[in-house]
Amino acid sequence: MTFGMSQFLGVFFEEAEEHLAALEHLLLTLDIAQPDPEALNGIFRAAHSIKGSSGMFGFDDITSVTHVLETLLDKVRSGQMLLRAEMVDVLLESRDVLLQLVAAHKHESPDPSIPVEATRLRLQALIDQQSGAASAPVTVEDDSFGFFADAPGAPATAAVVAVGEQAYGLFADEPPVVNATADSAYGFFDDAPGAPVTQSSSAALPAAEPLVAPAAELSTPTQDRRSTDRRGAPASPSQAESESSSIRVSVDRIDSLINQVGELVITQAMLAQLSLVLDPSEHERIFQALSQLEHNSRELQEAVMSIRMLPISFVFNRFPRLVRDTCGKLGKQVELVLRGENTELDKGVIEKLTDPLTHIIRNSIDHGIELPAERIAAGKPAQGTVRMSAAHQGGRIVVEISDDGKGLSRERILAKAKEQGMAVTDDMPDSEVWLLIFMPGFSTAEAVTDLSGRGVGMDVVRRNITSIGGRIEIKSVAGQGTHIVIRLPLTLAILDGMVVEVDKVHYVVPLTYIVESLQLTEEHIFSMSGSSSAVIRVRDEYLPLLSLNSLLNQTVAPVAEAGGLVLILEAEGNSFALQVDDLVGQQQVVIKSLEQNFRRVDGVTGATIMGDGSVALILDVDALPRLAGQGALNHA
Repeated sequence: MTFGMSQFLGVFFEEAEEHLAALEHLLLTLDIAQPDPEALNGIFRAAHSIKGSSGMFGFDDITSVTHVLETLLDKVRSGQMLLRAEMVDVLLESRDVLLQLVAAHKHESPDPSIPVEATRLRLQALIDQQSGAASAPVTVEDDSFGFFADAPGAPATAAVVAVGEQAYGLFADEPPVVNATADSAYGFFDDAPGAPVTQSSSAALPAAEPLVAPAAELSTPTQDRRSTDRRGAPASPSQAESESSSIRVSVDRIDSLINQVGELVITQAMLAQLSLVLDPSEHERIFQALSQLEHNSRELQEAVMSIRMLPISFVFNRFPRLVRDTCGKLGKQVELVLRGENTELDKGVIEKLTDPLTHIIRNSIDHGIELPAERIAAGKPAQGTVRMSAAHQGGRIVVEISDDGKGLSRERILAKAKEQGMAVTDDMPDSEVWLLIFMPGFSTAEAVTDLSGRGVGMDVVRRNITSIGGRIEIKSVAGQGTHIVIRLPLTLAILDGMVVEVDKVHYVVPLTYIVESLQLTEEHIFSMSGSSSAVIRVRDEYLPLLSLNSLLNQTVAPVAEAGGLVLILEAEGNSFALQVDDLVGQQQVVIKSLEQNFRRVDGVTGATIMGDGSVALILDVDALPRLAGQGALNHA
């Protein structure tokens, strides 16, 4: 790589992905009849930055496409051409081709099947249709680099670039560039003689691997994070300060930092455990220091965890394009309404949430939303609505997806289940019928299409969600639509839990599930006629009583008696009581994967290391009622 630029390849790929994400977002939000000039400028800048950067690294295929793309966009933003719907379609397809090219260069795996020349010709055809010219004239302003004139596919231009379009200050012998362009893809040449003082630019839209921290400092797609404004004038001190308040940090470094903080939490718990044998009156200073250490550890843990927190818009912003393309294939009209895009959750959760949400959105449009004629006949507006929202709720993230379509068909689901030999009955409650669509290979689609119908979607949805400690619920009303609720953990690294003891073994119950704890009295306990199971009455509400002893298959379930301890838990909208031997206390625990070190165990989401060095299992509260119905837990 010439000019010693190979070290900057990683930054180029990240920023190219961000520019392409910005380009797609702006294209999808354009008003074709009256396009916003600022949005058109933002689209042009994204294409221009990619062109200049790709030319520097010798990616001529990307340069050839973006050159024609930039020429077309320049004519549109200057008023020489009118924006048309088919033009937006071609621009979006060109964006997809560029993303494929970036990925091919990133992984050093050239793909000859990518339609580079066909895309370039389609863009050129749009220009020729309007101007009647055989090809777009090449001007100095159309290229950011004149020294790539001999590169295959690159336009032949002069070596001197017009002021205002210079992307890099690489030439020490050139006179200083007065106007610092907002089109530059990089600001890491600040020390080069004659280069304007800039900072790295980053359009804050989701990249394939978001590496910006903190996420809350990300700018909007049309903002340029640099110390000069778009006219080249110095930015105000407050503006420069706010625009330089974030840096790129490798995800591996953040993960390493979080792991170290997790070990610190474990060490702090060990010290607290060792201090139990000390007399507080004789070792007052030690206890004060331990208290301060606990306080500092928690603050450090919260600060470090916030670095991994990213807005869920990194996922949500993918779906306007998905809805647009899916509706185009199916001939449907759908409006996508997004709410709570700034809700933050762990990066690891976000990465595993994309595929499930994609399946759900596609199913909502394909199976849920009716064709315009059908909707009008049913007294609905021709355009359907799909709503997505995210919010914090009780220490968890709740993502809701709803549509105003025809809803799930109870009869078709039951008929398909019987056809596949499932044990179902006609009097099953709706909540159980809806869960059948999550069975592997289950599909009620009448025809297999490239969108759905193969029965490999909804089971993947539930598997991916449960793999990150989440759960999914479905409600549906025929003729009115379907409502899906996904509950996710805020983070996958550390949680607050209640340590309980069963048969002298410690277990951890996540605090977010605990409603209260109480000691049983005779007035609480009731037996069920014809069953060995017991229920308890708490404030005139009867709750099933489960024994952790019995669920873990360690000993025979103890008889519920006065003086026993129970936790009142709420999972998946249902409350129940869990009988334990003792409550050890509340503690912050570091989650360790059980599957990576052993195997998956029903009823257990992970493990943690306690202060005395022992291992305690973290219970999957959602699974306990189900296990109680099945019998004992297969426990190793």
